[in-house]
Amino acid sequence: MAIFEGAGVALVTPMKKDGTVDFDKLKALVEWHVKKGTDALIACGTTGEASTLDDEEHIVVIEAVVKQVAGRIPVIGGTGSNNTQHGIHLSKEAERVGADALLVVTPYYNKATKKSLITHYKAICESVSLPVILYSVASRTGMNLTPDLVAELKKIPNIKGIKEASGDISQIVEIARLVDEDFALYSGNDDQVVPILSVGGSGVISTIGNIAPEQASRLVHSFLDGDVKTAREIQLAQKPLIDVLFSEVNPVPVKAAVSLLGKCEMNYRLPLDVPEEETLNALKREMSAYGLL
Repeated sequence: MAIFEGAGVALVTPMKKDGTVDFDKLKALVEWHVKKGTDALIACGTTGEASTLDDEEHIVVIEAVVKQVAGRIPVIGGTGSNNTQHGIHLSKEAERVGADALLVVTPYYNKATKKSLITHYKAICESVSLPVILYSVASRTGMNLTPDLVAELKKIPNIKGIKEASGDISQIVEIARLVDEDFALYSGNDDQVVPILSVGGSGVISTIGNIAPEQASRLVHSFLDGDVKTAREIQLAQKPLIDVLFSEVNPVPVKAAVSLLGKCEMNYRLPLDVPEEETLNALKREMSAYGLL
């Protein structure tokens, strides 16, 4: 069984002006997502600025999300690292604080060989009992999970799915061909959800879901329920807003968008910072056009 079906949201991490995590805003945001029908929450992923959180913050953020969710939907902790021992530590700690599953990105910068990459994932997976979702996003990590490599990694018992953000539909189709229905294929790109669902995908780990959770979930469930027309209409209607959300590096625009909804402050951890004025104006325009403002 998939860890979840539908739209999981890669949650932003609200921060105060002094740079500390705003746990009150985080808890309120989590509660809003649960009430709006988000199917799963991913804490401390790329969108959550995990790379700038220290280990203690990282785990406390996951724990805060787990406690606020209180078992109502799955909570997936981002625990990938370019250091295998660090990945093991984060994974064990995420399990300890109650995460339901882990999202483990490929080790960035080091550019591991196929053999060492498999060993890396085995070491992390064997350190925990939780299900693991692979995360392939070569544009950020320099490491692509090719279809044959995914087929090999799938043999590790607790690897149960992949967040596929390569943007390469041909590669995604080949992955879908090589895995079975027990392996969840999640779109990592908001503008490719319907194409991935059409080849057997289980849903999306979404960025736009941070500001449009109902629509993100309805898109997937409409498709899974056989209403392809509605899913297609939602996908196409979202495209201009998605383009703005990725006009600067994620999560800069989406955190600004969440701020425009009044749900967090527009504060970031360097080296990320506030978006350009042009981006803010485009966000306001497209969020208004989509009915969010």
